[in-house]
Amino acid sequence: MQHYGVIGLGKMGGSLVRNLHKAGGKAVVYDLNREAVSELVGEGALGADTLAALAEQLPTPRVIWVMVPAGKPVDQVMAELGPHLASGDVVIDGGNSNWRDSIRRGAELKEHGVQYLDCGTSGGMEGALNGLCLMVGGEDDAFAKAEPLFRAIAMQDGYAHVGPSGAGHYVKMVHNAIEYGMMEAIAEGMELMDAGPYDLELAQVADLWNHGSVIRSWLMELAARALKNDPHLEQITGEVGGGSTGSWALEEGMTFGVPMPAISSAFMMRLRSRQQDPFGGKVTAALRREFGGHAVVPAGDEKSK
Repeated sequence: MQHYGVIGLGKMGGSLVRNLHKAGGKAVVYDLNREAVSELVGEGALGADTLAALAEQLPTPRVIWVMVPAGKPVDQVMAELGPHLASGDVVIDGGNSNWRDSIRRGAELKEHGVQYLDCGTSGGMEGALNGLCLMVGGEDDAFAKAEPLFRAIAMQDGYAHVGPSGAGHYVKMVHNAIEYGMMEAIAEGMELMDAGPYDLELAQVADLWNHGSVIRSWLMELAARALKNDPHLEQITGEVGGGSTGSWALEEGMTFGVPMPAISSAFMMRLRSRQQDPFGGKVTAALRREFGGHAVVPAGDEKSK
C-alpha cells in the first residue's frame, strides 16, 4: 500500500493514522502540535514539519487526508497546501464541512488540476481506530485513486461513493441530524426513568435494551458505558456542545419543505442546555404573573419551580 498524507492529528486524525498502520499502510503526518507528530513518528509514521515537506514525501498522484475543524481551518490548509500539489493529486476533507463549502473547494482545486473528495466520517474515536463509516462525494476518478485508503480505514462494507462533489458532506449532515434526534430520545427516556417511582439501575437497563430490543444501537451501548462509569452523571454538566450540522440540516428542511420536528426539537434542546436561567423563561413567568397573579420565584431563590 502506498504512503498517504494525513493533516490534523487530533483525536480522530491520530487514531486514523494508527488504523491505517494496522492495515499495512504508511502515513506521512503533519500537525501544528509537534508533540502529536512526534508521537506518531515513534509509532512508525513519517513526520513533516511543513505542508511542503509532507507533499515532498508522498508518491504521485498524492492522496492526502485532511482532518481539521470545519470552516476557515480547512481553507487555510487548502491555501497553504495547494502550491505543493500537482495535477492528479487528491485531497480528502474528512471533517464536518458544510457541503456547499465542499462544492466550492472542489471547484477551486479543479482549476489547478487537483481533485477533491468530501468525506463524511462517522464512528467516533473507536471507529477511527478500528473501522470507520465513510460517505464520499466527488469525481469517480478521484474516488478510484483514494479507494485503497478508504478500504483500509473503513469497516467492511463501511464506505461508499454517494455522489458528486458535496454529496459526501450532505449525507453526513443528514446523518448527524438523525443522531441528534436519537440521542435526545435516549436522554429523555433515561431522565424519565431517573425521575420515576423505581430505583432503577440505568446502566443495566441500557445494556438490557441492547440484547434483542428494537432500540438496540451503538448509542445505547455508549449510554450503558457512561452510566456504568458514573451512574448519576455527577461528574459532568448537562451542557451539550456542537450543533453546526444540525442547523444546516434544518435549513435544508425548510428549503425543501421537509418537516423535521424531532430533529428540530433535539437541536433546540442543545441550545437550551447552554443557558442559565434563560430570559425567555423569565418572560413566561412574568406573563403568568401579570395575567393570572401566578407566583414567581424571586431572583436568587433556588427553590424548585
